[in-house]
Amino acid sequence: MKGFSRHVLFFSAFILVQSNCAVPDTVYANQSIKDGETVVSEGKIFELGFFTPGDSKNRFLGIWYKAISKRTVVWVANRETPITETSGMFKVSSNGNLVIFSGDNNTVVWSSNSTVRGRGNNRVVFVQLLDTGNLVVWDKNKKSASQSVIWQSFDYPGDTMLAGMKIGKDLVTGLEWFMTSWKSPDDPSIGLYSDRVDTNGYPQVFGWQGEVIVSRFGPWNGIGYSGFPIDKENPLHFCDFIFNDKEIHYIFELKSSVFQRAVLTYDGKTQILQWIERIQDWIVYGDLKVDVCDRYELCGPYGICNIDKHPPCTCMQGFEPRNPEEWNASDWSSGCQRKRPLKCESGIGFRKISGVKLLDTRSSWYNHSMTLGECEITCEKNCSCTAYANLDLRNGGSGCLIWFGELRDTRKYDDDHGIYIRMAAFELVDYTESDFKKPKGILILVILTSSVVLLFVVAYASMTKKKRHVMKKKGNWEHLDDLPFFSLSEVARATGNFNVSNKIGEGGFGPVYKGVLDDGKEVAVKRLSETSLQGLEEFKNEVICIAKLQHRNLVKLLGYCIHGIEMILIYEYMSNKSLDSFLFDEVRSLILHWPKRFQIIHGIARGILYLHQDSRLQIIHRDIKAGNILLDSDMNPKISDFGLARKFVGPDTSAKTKKVVGTYGYISPEYAVHGRFSTKSNVYSFGVLLLEIVSGKKNREFSHENHGDNLLGHAWRLYKEGRSTELVSAPLRTSCTISEVLRSIHVGLLCVQNHAEDRPAMLSVVLMLVSDGALPEPKQPAFYDDESCPKFESLPSVDERTITLLYAR
Repeated sequence: MKGFSRHVLFFSAFILVQSNCAVPDTVYANQSIKDGETVVSEGKIFELGFFTPGDSKNRFLGIWYKAISKRTVVWVANRETPITETSGMFKVSSNGNLVIFSGDNNTVVWSSNSTVRGRGNNRVVFVQLLDTGNLVVWDKNKKSASQSVIWQSFDYPGDTMLAGMKIGKDLVTGLEWFMTSWKSPDDPSIGLYSDRVDTNGYPQVFGWQGEVIVSRFGPWNGIGYSGFPIDKENPLHFCDFIFNDKEIHYIFELKSSVFQRAVLTYDGKTQILQWIERIQDWIVYGDLKVDVCDRYELCGPYGICNIDKHPPCTCMQGFEPRNPEEWNASDWSSGCQRKRPLKCESGIGFRKISGVKLLDTRSSWYNHSMTLGECEITCEKNCSCTAYANLDLRNGGSGCLIWFGELRDTRKYDDDHGIYIRMAAFELVDYTESDFKKPKGILILVILTSSVVLLFVVAYASMTKKKRHVMKKKGNWEHLDDLPFFSLSEVARATGNFNVSNKIGEGGFGPVYKGVLDDGKEVAVKRLSETSLQGLEEFKNEVICIAKLQHRNLVKLLGYCIHGIEMILIYEYMSNKSLDSFLFDEVRSLILHWPKRFQIIHGIARGILYLHQDSRLQIIHRDIKAGNILLDSDMNPKISDFGLARKFVGPDTSAKTKKVVGTYGYISPEYAVHGRFSTKSNVYSFGVLLLEIVSGKKNREFSHENHGDNLLGHAWRLYKEGRSTELVSAPLRTSCTISEVLRSIHVGLLCVQNHAEDRPAMLSVVLMLVSDGALPEPKQPAFYDDESCPKFESLPSVDERTITLLYAR
């Protein structure tokens, strides 16, 4: 009661104060807040008041972060009813209704439509802004000090989901919690896109564009969301799924004091954003819609989308395209059908498919207590059942999920779920002992069918081999997804018939020309050289790989051309060419002052992080170096040249090869010596590049009068002696921030440690670069005498030559 009295006294003092000031987190009934006044949460995390978004002239009541410098609005009240002048006012009425007024005539423009009945003199209503960002209207009993929620903003999300906010449905009241995008960055009214939970069948989240489903986030599997690209064991937040008789909802909570939020952007992207204090900006921690396979049901019923294949859509085993003509024309919407109709009375079995996101569960049935064996029996007895799976992956799997009707929206994904598809027994490849106890007629049919299939496979393999040969010869690639195909005449016209005056560079693939398309757009044209050691495979790899990637720190591929022996790639034009043309030039390097270099380091790191994590596929570039970092007109870095890249599905992917490719000075020791490469190989290359950016010196060509170390050894020597700032060239020291330089060098040394397992992941690298926390101590780096070895491209096998490792002294 005393606490309540203090609140009243404080507020009484407040109403004597003029406008344009902040008030405590609590406002009582019938007291108003005018435009220019704000309410601040107790810990000064969030602030509520009137604001104008972007270039708009309208005023809205909203909540934004007060604890950060960049105005970031997380909730808007009067989204559809803006105020045109600074005459807004809001208050909570004595019955618990939150109201916004406009103008001198107090026109109501928005109301929470929340009231409490049966109030006596012992009850008081007030509105409070919490440190969670939730605006709550309370009904408090003066005698018992108990209070209940009348209304809260968390029940009405906008384009932002904060920690503790729900997305789902209240099964008692029917209230739905869902996200809706803004119409534009300047207009918070409800836009085209929404993310909401569908409770038909087993609950899952759909992304909508108007009345059309455009994406689907897989259902909860006990560990995480099936098909969700963010790590399940996330160090910054944890997710949960609540499913009971009263409500169904998804929720996330923060594990630390970081600022993280999920946002549905006005153009339909669902992203996890994290505030980084050092750069005073939000970074994309994860993107839930990153490639073409995220498009809902791209491949139609019984189709599987695999972003690592071309074309991405294939039919499930035992199925064929329903409309072959449309399918061959890259229209997969009609999907697939069984090669032979499935008869319920015939012998049936189940084919397991794994490594896929859980199928659309709207036409499903579930049971939380069944075992997988009981689930199979239930499905087998029901002729309408088309597939089954475990509901929960924890503790070896439990629960039963059964699908009826067509199987929809399947994509390859690194998921532990096994899904069992109902098939005719004779279509299954593997047979158990009981299969051979079936009638002889069925056995004979199975054998005959297998023979026919075998003949078909042999014939198909022969045709495919011949087709590949013809394709290599003629280059019939015009229908490669949505990537534009350019004719040779168009490319020749754009480059002045490959005039030497338009040549802007030369790489391992061949010469690069500046070109101008018929519409006036400037492009960079990369033409395969006849003497290049790269060829069709590298060309296909780059086209198929980079065409799937979308990130501001990756160069954009605009199209391609194949004509006879000509293989050409068309990119967006980078007016400042490559990073090495600035970094290692005595005069041009002066343009790269320290803030710009730090921005470039961070941009490259974010680009590699996208390749490793956010693109869903793990892309190992294998040739990260200064020459493959292009700079746009604003000197923003973009990673290029994916001819040597390798694509994987799944975490901690690694591989071994006998053909080591890349550039000396940037290749990790385990790759150079043993042919083993992984995402940590890219981390090593990034570490070398980071130290080159800081010092302006090439790792391979570095020399010092007092020792024979390369750049890594020199950086390690200075670090151990506490003289790391000496790594920075003298002209750069006047513009540098010492703390940023020291942190960058420290992170660079962590990246080039000898053992791959000691190197940080790229997510940790990005966060370490921009945070102020303590860093782990690096171990001494490994580097080798590259003068004793020929170029990697000429090495037929790493086993045929020993690369001597040297260690910093």
